[in-house]
Amino acid sequence: MQVLNVVGIARYVVRDGGVLGSEIEFGTAMWFIYAGLCCFLVLFAGLMSGLTLGLMSLSLVDLEILQRSGSPTQQHQAAAISPVVQKQHQLLVTLLLFNAASMEALPIYLDKLFNQYVAIILSVTLVLGFGEVIPQAICTRYGLAVGANFIWLVRILMVLSYPISYPIGKVLDCLLGHSDALFRRAQLKALVSIHSQEAGKGGDLTHDEITIISGALDLTEKTAQEAMTPIDSTFSLDVNTKLDWEAMGKVLARGHSRVPVYSGSPKNIIGVLLVKTLLTVRPETEPPVSSVSIRKIPRVPADMPLYDILNEFQKGHSHMAAVVKAKNNAAKKLPLLLTDDKKSVQRKVTNPDSDLSAPLLPNRNEKEACVVDIEKMSEQGSTNNQIPNSSPYATDESEEREVVGIITLEDVFEELLQEEIVDETDEFIDVHKRIRVVAVAAASLLARAPSVRRLTSQKRIVPGAQNRQGQSVRKSSEDGDTSSKI
Repeated sequence: MQVLNVVGIARYVVRDGGVLGSEIEFGTAMWFIYAGLCCFLVLFAGLMSGLTLGLMSLSLVDLEILQRSGSPTQQHQAAAISPVVQKQHQLLVTLLLFNAASMEALPIYLDKLFNQYVAIILSVTLVLGFGEVIPQAICTRYGLAVGANFIWLVRILMVLSYPISYPIGKVLDCLLGHSDALFRRAQLKALVSIHSQEAGKGGDLTHDEITIISGALDLTEKTAQEAMTPIDSTFSLDVNTKLDWEAMGKVLARGHSRVPVYSGSPKNIIGVLLVKTLLTVRPETEPPVSSVSIRKIPRVPADMPLYDILNEFQKGHSHMAAVVKAKNNAAKKLPLLLTDDKKSVQRKVTNPDSDLSAPLLPNRNEKEACVVDIEKMSEQGSTNNQIPNSSPYATDESEEREVVGIITLEDVFEELLQEEIVDETDEFIDVHKRIRVVAVAAASLLARAPSVRRLTSQKRIVPGAQNRQGQSVRKSSEDGDTSSKI
């Protein structure tokens, strides 16, 4: 731009091989008018240059962020600028058009005031300092505020230059398109990681915050198969298992609040047993599992996204679901088979005593939420004489697929947090890698072993009177002999 200005100046100051001097006498009214016009052109060109940098550097995403999370002043300024910035190319053509016009007009008036040397020096100095450097430096720092204060002028200029700027802007839109694309997930993760405290760039996000945000972004790409517990590693009960003291002890030792129930094969999950319902069971009577209320369990395909599973869990039907093999042509986003259809789905359960079926009803109360209530349904099924010995459940095509695992709300949370949630009853930290909780606890205990041994050795020698030290030694030696005998 500076080169063009110099060329323009030379074009007006050099004519027919001669050099023109100043044509207007200094101190006259016309001289001050021309001088004022030169100052106006420099300031106007600087304003156009600053607005070009300030407004064009604000993307629609930045303005949207400021409107939602900025201060009240920033929200007002962003709302005023946003409609104009949406017409990016028309705005760009308008600002550049008036900037170039003011730059080209400046040498004409300077030529009337000064000789050729002074005109060249003043033109380059004024254009470089007040027309480019200072305005762009200010608008780089305060582009939002400057743009909001002069947005009325920009609108007027866009109207004045509409016959030129609008067609050129449309052509640029067709050729280049719009640059208002949002961030992709990978870009968002990188942006968040830059703002972490560990990055050392002044961010205030902690490691846990970065981990959770990254986990939330990755959760949409993860499926039920990645978070589920394999069916071979799942603790479950047969529907005909007797709830004696041994079975009750196994259930309590596991510490689960829900236990899957199967019929025949562990891969044929028919429902889920709430452990709290066993409070009313008397183990000495050895009732079967089928005698207690078994809740219906949703079934999800293995390729179902975890966000969809989380949304279904939030509906309150169940916090556990059976994962079945996904069909090759099945859509990834499938609803849980536990739906709110008005028609109940009949399921049949094989029992040595009767042929029973229980409806899957949408209501959420305790009685209607049961898949199998053998004790209640036996009265209805007592009139049936034939007992089927085939599959225990008569299901539709989707439910006949093989169960490959169990997924719970805790599994989804673990993928979201990207950390294992271990409670006091867990046996494995990671079921897939078979990392036991006991092994981790033993490793930490082994690391503290020297301090434990020192503490134990200090407790063996009890300080006291001299006549009691011998008794202490004899007592410790007796304890050693006893332990060796054992």
